[in-house]
Amino acid sequence: MMKQIRLAAYAAAVFAVFFLMTGCGGKKPQDVISEELGINVSGGREVSNLDSHGGFHGDGTTCIVLQFSDERVLEQIKEDEQWKAFPLDEVTGTLVYGTERKAENETGNEKENRIESIGPFLTDGEGEALIPEIEDGYYRLIDRQVKPGEAAGADILHRSSFNFTLGIYDAGTDRLYFCKLDT
Repeated sequence: MMKQIRLAAYAAAVFAVFFLMTGCGGKKPQDVISEELGINVSGGREVSNLDSHGGFHGDGTTCIVLQFSDERVLEQIKEDEQWKAFPLDEVTGTLVYGTERKAENETGNEKENRIESIGPFLTDGEGEALIPEIEDGYYRLIDRQVKPGEAAGADILHRSSFNFTLGIYDAGTDRLYFCKLDT
């Protein structure tokens, strides 16, 4: 009888580990993206999925690319006022591709000209932008760190940490880029 109880306990433990490892009950990327961006992307085929989140604080970068075979998602985006048509605004462009500008410093009586680079912030392990150059599309930036009463994104580039979600739809390729950055 004791052997049967041990065998049953062992079988239950193996089943529980298998259940946890296979991710049963977890959400598909399409479900998460649909929820966060407020559009139905369930018909998208996953092209790539990078996720460096983990560890104690959950910091990291996520970039999931979905491919669509029709324009249903594009139609939803065009009807949603939270999505903006290209070109990207300055803040979003800096987060995605980075910016360079001339900066002047005064040192004594001389002015020193230099180039100041900011970003990109959504990059792979080698510092390359995760999203290719897009000419025609739509985007939605969700500032998850905004304080009540403040405008979203108003000071995002001047913070010591980032917590934002970005959706970019490339109308030329029918691809959706879903990115999250948490630092």
